[in-house]
Amino acid sequence: MSLMPVSSLNRIYLASQSPRRRELLTRAGVRFDPLVFRAPPKFDQAIDETPLAGEAAADYVVRVARIKAAQGLCLLEARKLLLFPVLSADTALEMDGEIIGKPVNAADAVSILQRLSGASHRVLTGVAIVTETRQETILDVSEVFFRKLTMQEIIRYVDSGEAMDKAGAYGIQGRAGLFIERIEGSDTGVMGLPLCATGELLKAFGYVW
Repeated sequence: MSLMPVSSLNRIYLASQSPRRRELLTRAGVRFDPLVFRAPPKFDQAIDETPLAGEAAADYVVRVARIKAAQGLCLLEARKLLLFPVLSADTALEMDGEIIGKPVNAADAVSILQRLSGASHRVLTGVAIVTETRQETILDVSEVFFRKLTMQEIIRYVDSGEAMDKAGAYGIQGRAGLFIERIEGSDTGVMGLPLCATGELLKAFGYVW
């Protein structure tokens, strides 16, 4: 089984469960099939998203994005599906040299937002596309500036449920947009998939809109 010729490529697989990434690709007119991980075999169990000791945030997001895309390709092969290229991404926050992931509970979300309040942080998104014979990655970095938040605002936001399951305990596409003074970089990158950079990567694989 082989990939379609590059000259005729007009579809990809998305190895991500993120509804935001699906929405962004759809809005951009990119034709994709979502890869759904299920058992057996449940390939996503093999993806360890724990940062390595001393690993920089930039290296971390690129590494995890590459692993997710490679596992997606393994999934296609196991299910004997057509082998279109597989795209995946991973996003993390970095502040004072520390990677800030998803909150483990509401109290952790409150603590994270207190830390982000009145300060700036970096949002890094790694994007990977893999085929049987090729893999390419890009890194998108944006800086986000939060206004000073009151404790009441933080608690109300966490109580809304929006803070959970999001790196840094917030999503700019929702209520947390009210917290952000400005962004230097890609707003879609902060959402989880930098569309401009992703489009350039797709073009390198011969994707035709």
